[in-house]
Amino acid sequence: MIPSDALATHFPVSIKGVLEVGGRIVLLRNERDEWEMPGGKLEAGEDPRECVERELLEELNVHATATRLLDVWLYDILGQVEVLIVTYAMQPLGAGTVLHISDEHRELGLFAPEEIAALIMPDGYKRAIALYHAMDVSSR
Repeated sequence: MIPSDALATHFPVSIKGVLEVGGRIVLLRNERDEWEMPGGKLEAGEDPRECVERELLEELNVHATATRLLDVWLYDILGQVEVLIVTYAMQPLGAGTVLHISDEHRELGLFAPEEIAALIMPDGYKRAIALYHAMDVSSR
C-alpha cells in the first residue's frame, strides 16, 4: 500500500531569512527583477534553520543565526510553479558586516524599513519583514 503522503501534492520549499545589517534589511534582486530575501531550497533531511543559515553563508558570505519563525506562505511564481516559502528572523548583524553577493543574484540592496513597501517584491516577503519589525528588539 502506498502511504497517503506519497499521493499528496508536492511543493518545492524555500527557506528565507529577514536579515538586518546596521538597521537596514538585506535584499537580493533575482532574475525576475524582483527583490527577495536571502535563502533557498530546503535539501532532503535538512533542518529548516540550518538551511537558511547555510544559504546566507553561500549567498552573502555571512554567518547568521535563525532566531524565530516568522511566516509560512505559498508563492505562485508566474503561474508556473507554487513554492512553499518559510521565513525566519535572523540575528541582526553589526553595521560593519561585509556582505559578498554570490552569482545567484543580480544585485544586493540594503533598505530602510520605510522603503520596503515601494519595492517590487512579493507581498509575503513584505509581510515577513513587517512581522520582523513588529517583534520586540530583544527577541530578534
